[in-house]
Amino acid sequence: MEDEIIIERLFARDESALRDAETKYGALCRKVAMNVLDNREDAEECVNDALLRMWNSIPPQHPRVLSAFLSVITRNLALDRWRQRQRRTDNVSVSLEELAECLPAPEESGGELSVVLSGFLDSLEKQDRIIFILRYWRHEPVEDIASALSMKIGTVSSKLSRTREKLRTWLENRGYHV
Repeated sequence: MEDEIIIERLFARDESALRDAETKYGALCRKVAMNVLDNREDAEECVNDALLRMWNSIPPQHPRVLSAFLSVITRNLALDRWRQRQRRTDNVSVSLEELAECLPAPEESGGELSVVLSGFLDSLEKQDRIIFILRYWRHEPVEDIASALSMKIGTVSSKLSRTREKLRTWLENRGYHV
């Protein structure tokens, strides 16, 4: 099917144009996304999102080369997803490093550590518990926590530091070597 016919059908809001674009350029878009993401499921989602973005862009846009138009959309979506994944991975590493400073060695922790940690969390004030869980369970960036709780970044960082110190003391008082 010719690109111009697909574009005309998109202007007419004919949904079958999406199927035809996917049939004609789906493999190309998947290849573009896989080159960035190296993950089949993420690449497939990018292709679907690219088709939706194409649907929402035409009209008013009228691309001259539909393959290039879809490839650029797919690439941008894949890069956004990759950046998000990298940011998340970096944030997880940093939050785990912070927490490692106040937890016992794995061989010393045993099964009862989860009970001790639950007791520690129960001992915290609600806001401190929320901040701790957002940072060390959900691995949220400090900036996002501060924004979500309408706090200053420095305040959240200070609360996290004080809470980690409380955790260290809590564990030491219960016989754990930190």
